[in-house]
Amino acid sequence: MNGVTTTGAGGLRSVPPQDQAQRRSKLFLKTLFAILAGGAAFFVTNVLNENDGDLWQWTMSIVLGSATLIVQLLVDFGERLEAVQDSQKRRIRDMKDSLSSHHTEMRAAVDESFAKINAATELYSKVDGSVLRSDEVTRLVLGYTKVGEQGADIVKAFAEEELGRLALLMENLGNGTADCPGENHEWLIDLTKCVKRTLYATSTSVDRDFWSSEPAGRYLAAQETAIKTRGVKIRRVFLVDKEEEITPGLRLLCTRHCRSGIDARIAVRAQLEPTAQMNSLNDFIVFDGELSYETEPDIRVMPAKTTLKMTREHVEERVNRFNVLWEATRTEPDPEPDPEPDEGRAVTHPAGQRQQP
Repeated sequence: MNGVTTTGAGGLRSVPPQDQAQRRSKLFLKTLFAILAGGAAFFVTNVLNENDGDLWQWTMSIVLGSATLIVQLLVDFGERLEAVQDSQKRRIRDMKDSLSSHHTEMRAAVDESFAKINAATELYSKVDGSVLRSDEVTRLVLGYTKVGEQGADIVKAFAEEELGRLALLMENLGNGTADCPGENHEWLIDLTKCVKRTLYATSTSVDRDFWSSEPAGRYLAAQETAIKTRGVKIRRVFLVDKEEEITPGLRLLCTRHCRSGIDARIAVRAQLEPTAQMNSLNDFIVFDGELSYETEPDIRVMPAKTTLKMTREHVEERVNRFNVLWEATRTEPDPEPDPEPDEGRAVTHPAGQRQQP
């Protein structure tokens, strides 16, 4: 073996060969010093008492040498005991520091956990106290948790993307405006399912192709349901720039809306009063007089952006604009023939048939 095992204050530990040699050297020196002390004592006693026997001299030499060795061993033991005490003090101090650090970490972890719990409790308290359905929020959280535990990587990434989009939408709605690229048909249909009183809409050339698409069928069905089950009043004005744009297809579309219970009309912008003329590309829908759904066209006159605006001033401006437009295209009974017609006024009937009174 390269070392020996000794028992100390810290338990069993291995002593390196270098320390063994050093200890042996110290023990040899102590023994040698004790022998020299005994020899010196023998010499002194021999010089002082030449007549006495050798027994007393040898006794004194042995006692003095042994005493010298014992004193050295006691001094060495005291030094070792002091070293052990210092080591124990350092160990206790390190242990205290470690426990203090661990306590600090544990306290920080506990505080962080309680902070998260408090934040979650506060969040759910706000959800419960709001007018929104808290069970749907709980359902969202549980569903997202389930996806995180069982879903594949692509599913998790998709869930995070959708949750981020939903969170951004909620934040924007709270700030009074939200938008998305292109035309968002799902927003349009969901808002129609939620409307309770009125739906005022303009339809320009920007969304003319929309009425032949699949979402348009769901949109009209949602409007019919709103009219029949909730008594929602729906008005729609189809705007064209010139009279030549009133095609048989547009008349048929307007008639179809009327049959669904929608008060629909066709208006020629150039023939309206100046106060009723509006940008033909500015298409908007006002739900319950509280939210405006608007589409903005690109250079190809295609829907490039959908915006939801809830600010009171903007919505009131849109409602006033629609009311002016609606009054300018109000339905009137067929007038008696007039030899000198007034060419400055256009009257539009629900089915889109214009007449010059």
